[in-house]
Amino acid sequence: MNKLLKLPFFPALAALGLALAVACGSSAAATPEPRPTSTPADPTAITPILATTILEVGEQRLAFLLTTTKGLIKSPTATVTTVYLDGDGTPGETLEAGYNAWPYGIRGSYSAYANFDRAGRWRLDVHVDNPAGVDEIQIEVEILEKSPVPAIGSVAPKSITKTLGKNGSIETITTDYTPDPDLYQLSIKEAVENSMASVVVFASPAFCTSPTCGPQVDAVTELKDKYLGKANFIHVEIYDNPAEIQGDLDKAEIFSVVDDWGLTAIEDYFNESWTFVLDVNGKIIDRFEGFATVAELEAALLQVLPQA
Repeated sequence: MNKLLKLPFFPALAALGLALAVACGSSAAATPEPRPTSTPADPTAITPILATTILEVGEQRLAFLLTTTKGLIKSPTATVTTVYLDGDGTPGETLEAGYNAWPYGIRGSYSAYANFDRAGRWRLDVHVDNPAGVDEIQIEVEILEKSPVPAIGSVAPKSITKTLGKNGSIETITTDYTPDPDLYQLSIKEAVENSMASVVVFASPAFCTSPTCGPQVDAVTELKDKYLGKANFIHVEIYDNPAEIQGDLDKAEIFSVVDDWGLTAIEDYFNESWTFVLDVNGKIIDRFEGFATVAELEAALLQVLPQA
C-alpha cells in the first residue's frame, strides 16, 4: 500500500533528531521532532525524512532517510521516480539512490542526483526493500525557482574567511575541539583565486544542533589527508566569536560570511552544515546540505581534479 506524506520543510536538526530516536530505540528525540501531517496507522509503514530541504530547478543531490518503528532502513539501494504534480502527473525519471552509512554505524541516508526541470510541487515515489513490511512511500516536495544558497554552476563568492596567522589562534576561529590546522590556511577568496579545486565546509562542530557537524568537518579532513596538495580544504565556522561562547549560544554571533552564502536566509536555519565543492575556476560543481560521507565528497572532487 502506498502512502503519500507531504513533508514540511522542517530544519535538518529535527529530522536527524527523529532519526536518532528511531535508530536508537529512544522514546524521545534529542532535538524537537518534525511536525508530520499524518501518522502511519501501519506500524510497519515507512516514515521518510528529507535531509535536503533546499531543492531548486536543475540537477542536484537529493538525500533522505527511511525509518520504521523498528529502526532505520539500510537496504543498499532504493528507487526514486519523480512526478511533477502541477502537470498531468506523468512519471519523470527513475533514479537509483544508494545508501550511505554515516559515522558510528547507526545512521545513514539515501542519495541520488535528481533533475527538476521546473519549479512547483513534485512527488517522489520511493521503493525500497523493507523486510519489516511496507516497501513504498510517496513524498511531496516543493522545488524552488532559485534557492538562497549559491547554486551549482555559479562562481563561489570570494569571501574573506578567517585563517591562522591573520585572525589569531585557532581557538578564536573554530569551535572544533580537535581542530585540523590545515583547514584554516586559506580564505575562500584565496582558494577561488588560486589554480586548485576546493572543498569548503560551513559547520559549527561544538554547537551543531544535530550530531553530524563535527563528523562532517572530520570527513573533510579525511578527504584532505587523501588529496593533500591536490586541492584546497577549508572549514568556515558558523559563529564569529567561538572563544566567547563557552557553551552559551546566547552569546553567539553569526559570522558575516554565513550570511553572504545565503545560509541564514533558509527558513528555520540554525547552524546546520553545508559543504561545497569548487572547480579550479571557483565554480560550484556540487553542494551538500547536511551530512555527506567521504565517498560522496570524493566522487564530487574527482570530477574536477586534473587527471593524472
